[in-house]
Amino acid sequence: MSEYFSLSDCDVIGFDLDHTLCRYHLKETSRLIYESFARYLVEHKGYDKDLLNLTPATWDFCFKGLVVDLEDGNLVKLAEDGTVLRATHGTSDLSTEEIIKHYGPKREWNHFNSLSTSFTRSSKYYFYDNYFDLPGALLCGRVVDMLHKRGNEVNSDFWKDMVAAIDHNYNTSAFRDDAGTYFPSVKRDPGLYLQRCSDSVKTWLRSMKNAGQVLLLITSSHSDYCRLICEHILGKDFEELFDIIITNALKPGFFSLVPQQRPFRTLVNDVEESEGLPSLDKPGWYSQGNWPHLHELLKKMTGKPEPKVVYFGDSMRSDMFPASSFGKWETVMIVEEMEGEGVPKSEAALSNEAQVEPLEKKGKFEEQGMKSPSAVSNQWGSYFVDVHKSGGGDEESQKLTWCCHCIHKYSTMAIPSVEHIADLPLDYKFPRFSPDKPCTTGYYPRPPDSLLKRCESMS
Repeated sequence: MSEYFSLSDCDVIGFDLDHTLCRYHLKETSRLIYESFARYLVEHKGYDKDLLNLTPATWDFCFKGLVVDLEDGNLVKLAEDGTVLRATHGTSDLSTEEIIKHYGPKREWNHFNSLSTSFTRSSKYYFYDNYFDLPGALLCGRVVDMLHKRGNEVNSDFWKDMVAAIDHNYNTSAFRDDAGTYFPSVKRDPGLYLQRCSDSVKTWLRSMKNAGQVLLLITSSHSDYCRLICEHILGKDFEELFDIIITNALKPGFFSLVPQQRPFRTLVNDVEESEGLPSLDKPGWYSQGNWPHLHELLKKMTGKPEPKVVYFGDSMRSDMFPASSFGKWETVMIVEEMEGEGVPKSEAALSNEAQVEPLEKKGKFEEQGMKSPSAVSNQWGSYFVDVHKSGGGDEESQKLTWCCHCIHKYSTMAIPSVEHIADLPLDYKFPRFSPDKPCTTGYYPRPPDSLLKRCESMS
């Protein structure tokens, strides 16, 4: 395999939508998602109203890559080998001694093998790896705090309420029915939450299509929400940019192999036809579906027995791991945390932020000064690297986080946003991640600060 990756070598270019092609204003969206979940718990499940009150400082806890241990209410940050780097009970830090008491002298999280080999969901833990459910980590922590305050036992029962809150706000009919808090709010003011794509990105998409490449959009969002987003960020003619649009793809299940495959379905007025399609015969807009049927169509469209596909996505569980492991696709991971560690923001992002700032100032006073969920956390540290302290606090070693390790293992390369590469020629050669190369190789336009420092300290 070449040590470089180039888009011009690909026959098919695929994109996830949310937090990939569509960037969100993370602060506004996170507040909305948190409120959506918390409001449900308060209004439908009788939880304390105090859950709805947040200060700017509270948001430091909101950190991607945490795993909530549903059996005891701990949240853990894992190293690449599964050792617990940091942990909290609820939102309260556990000391090194408490971590060792809880996880043993080697600080081993006992479900690591199950999570790291398949990313499957479990009744024992939940992995927060995308911004759509991330505010739930903060809510989980606060619910555990609340249960303690009440003197209630912490067990996985609270998680059933969390799942109900997620379903209430995100289920496939919620957009159509104006149910929950999330969709009605985004419908009312999409510009407050969604960042428009720059002209560079639109030109970039068109240039790939004009070069004869097949463009895919594969999203787990339902068709009605997808349409609202795409019209806002790309324009009313967005469908012309893509050969195939797949909504409600139910990733990572989309990448399942026989016999778990879901058939593709056609849509009529955003409602799925009850009869599944036996195969995918032509380009168009579809719902659900599976990778093998798509692969057959791509072979037909490209005229190649093994078309080369690259897929851009932001979720390790839903995008990178299944697309690379099962689809054998090249994968480009969108890692906004790079911008929290010294990687300059794109001009488009800066311009979008400038437009939303006046709207932010209309917000409550206490919402000012909130940390973006993509920034480094005081409580959790860096998304990429962390210090591992052994018992007694003597020895310290820098370890890659498990999330960082997964980026290197399942992604071809990582970028903070598609805006960062949209102005480059299609034949630009990006260095790819490789076990034979330094761990800083594979990030464009440059590696995050913590990885650079780690490499310097090791050399």
